[in-house]
Amino acid sequence: MLLIDRATVRKVYPIREATQVMAEAMRRYSKKMVDLPLRTILRPEKDTGLLGTMPGFVSGEGWAGYGVKAMVLKPENPGRGLELHIGVVLVFDPDTGAPLALMDAGAVTAIRTASVSAAATDALARRDAGDLAVLGSGVQARSHLEAMQVVRPLRRVRVWSRTRANADVYRAWAATELGIEVEVTDSPAEALAGADLVCTATAAKEPLVEAADLAPGVHVNAVGASFLDHRELSSAAVAKASFFVDSRESAAAESGDLRAPITEGLIGLDHIQAELGEVLLGAHPGRREEREVTVFKSLGLGVQDIMSGFAIAEAAAAQGLGQCIKLD
Repeated sequence: MLLIDRATVRKVYPIREATQVMAEAMRRYSKKMVDLPLRTILRPEKDTGLLGTMPGFVSGEGWAGYGVKAMVLKPENPGRGLELHIGVVLVFDPDTGAPLALMDAGAVTAIRTASVSAAATDALARRDAGDLAVLGSGVQARSHLEAMQVVRPLRRVRVWSRTRANADVYRAWAATELGIEVEVTDSPAEALAGADLVCTATAAKEPLVEAADLAPGVHVNAVGASFLDHRELSSAAVAKASFFVDSRESAAAESGDLRAPITEGLIGLDHIQAELGEVLLGAHPGRREEREVTVFKSLGLGVQDIMSGFAIAEAAAAQGLGQCIKLD
């Protein structure tokens, strides 16, 4: 079995290449070429954290087989200088079923989530979009800035974070690592004003994005609220938008952004226009008008981790990277 650390994951799986893998993952999902149960969340009463597991099987040519992601969320970790989410992705040899590769899940999740958003942006955003607003300043906010510049030339970037100091660190990182100038704003509304690309990557439980904040023609990648008791978008903002998802099943079961306006009677489940995979397959046209507001609600799917895991294992082996260990 190949052990692959965080640095190696990032080295062998750049976002530009990962975007192509993730586009194929979403096509296979919507073509029903995968077997995925809904993710399991274990929240023990005697602990502050939770354990999430996402097993699955992917069929098709290349990057296919069994795999699983297991991640623990520990609220205390940021105060310890650690990431909020810590875990592993494990993929199995397609022929024998033997463990093939075990890798850092934090790096995989950061890259695959942003790369799915890049695929969604390329499919749904206006071709001239390039005024980007980022809500949040953590790992996903960073990877999404990297991903957005892959699919659209960025002419302006603004960031808002609940903690100003974190936004300032984000601005310095973007300048040093990406050569991108980022403006720090004092409110979500200020960041969103006039933006035609938006990435929300926060831990918000109450909406940050109001309908009036969304400019005509904007495309929103909503990635931060992945539980029923978390929301980033107001009910009116969701109702205003053409709403696309990674998975109808997951969105109906797990998305607070979607369930809240349904409960309020503003929309029904038919408000979901299509899965991203259906757009990529040509089964749905995606954006129909220049002034249309589009939202891609990303919850994350096991197929994304599994196909990423196989792609990373293949690249690491080809480059002679990772540590090989025997389990017998």
